[in-house]
Amino acid sequence: MSESAYARSTRFYDLIYVGKPYEQEAEFLHDRIQAHLRSDGNALLDVGCGTGSHLAHLRRHYRCDGVDVDAGFLAIARERYPDSAFHQHDMADFDLDRRYDALVCLFSAIGYVKTNERLRQTMRTFARHLLPGGVAVVEPWLTPDTFIPGHVRTDTPESPRLKVARMVHSGMRGDLSVLTFSYLIGSAEGIEHFEEHHELGLFTTEQMLDAIHGAGLEVVEHDPRGLTGRGLYFARQPG
Repeated sequence: MSESAYARSTRFYDLIYVGKPYEQEAEFLHDRIQAHLRSDGNALLDVGCGTGSHLAHLRRHYRCDGVDVDAGFLAIARERYPDSAFHQHDMADFDLDRRYDALVCLFSAIGYVKTNERLRQTMRTFARHLLPGGVAVVEPWLTPDTFIPGHVRTDTPESPRLKVARMVHSGMRGDLSVLTFSYLIGSAEGIEHFEEHHELGLFTTEQMLDAIHGAGLEVVEHDPRGLTGRGLYFARQPG
């Protein structure tokens, strides 16, 4: 299993995204899942769960488990939610030997599968983990038409003991977006600098829909805006 691109920034990941409206997003997702759900249970799997920030609120409505490739994220999630099961796996190919009423893959984590072949494999994996009538929700990464190479942004979150400056540069190589994250981390121990390199596949809407249909799932809603402007796909397991 390859190392997560976030391996070095896990410890302050939640600080960087402290302003993300996780509760509002979770309630929106719950409403839409319930509109499409045809199974009777309330078991939910979060694939690419990170530290569990969406699960913190989805737990009000569902019995939640999580999957992530990053051991550091999972350690935080397990400490926060000891009554949930968290599994370290590549999202493209895992088998938990159980199925769920709902599955979510959020914050554009699907982009990390990189290739169209692995996208199709991932959707088949998702489908295997859904009960008949169960619903999968996937938040895509940017499409080739909306991605802007050369874009630069800066995030500067801080806490009483930690100050973080993160500069992100967006590049492109073929069908991949290549993001360079450059960090300055200041604390009482001193100042640390390091870089992370993230590669995410740029999938068209047609590729996303083909992968979902190819897994035997029915697309019941495509919200082009979704949570963050990138869209949301809602797919249901027949039955």
